[in-house]
Amino acid sequence: MNRRLFLQFPLVASALAAEAKGFSKNRPNKGFKVEANKDRYQEELLIMGGHFSCKVSSKDTDGDLLIYDTIREEKGGPAYHLHYSQDEWFYIIKGEFIVKVADDTFTLKPGDSAFAPRTIPHAFAKTSEGEGQMLVLFQPAGLMEDFFKEMSKLGPSIPKNQETLKELWRKHGMEIVGPPLKF
Repeated sequence: MNRRLFLQFPLVASALAAEAKGFSKNRPNKGFKVEANKDRYQEELLIMGGHFSCKVSSKDTDGDLLIYDTIREEKGGPAYHLHYSQDEWFYIIKGEFIVKVADDTFTLKPGDSAFAPRTIPHAFAKTSEGEGQMLVLFQPAGLMEDFFKEMSKLGPSIPKNQETLKELWRKHGMEIVGPPLKF
């Protein structure tokens, strides 16, 4: 094979892959700022013991990425679950959390992060006293933004009706596979 052609092949392949992925012309071409303690769309989402502020919406990234800043007063967190299509990343800003990913449990302090790959069961829980703060990133965004909006309609605490909760999670491409973490 000609050396020049060999060196050009990866460039052509990556361009074709990008085209096949179907990059949208609807993707914004302008940056934006979201102020501290503000939501991208000025919505207030009180969910599962936390206040969720959207910092980067799935609309901003044509569905590639979603980022929430969550401030939590209550200890605890969601049920042990998995996402069929989203990777999830946790970054601790304030307080202490535990994150369980499959058989591994990590204690996270400010500056620490943990990654939960799609299809792998995981959960987190705030374990410290006082306020905790964590960034949560979903890639790709999928139906997660819609999930959080629907969850907020159920009230600020973790819903007690497990069947309602399981159905809501199923509807948004997730599955509850166990109880919340004990600590």
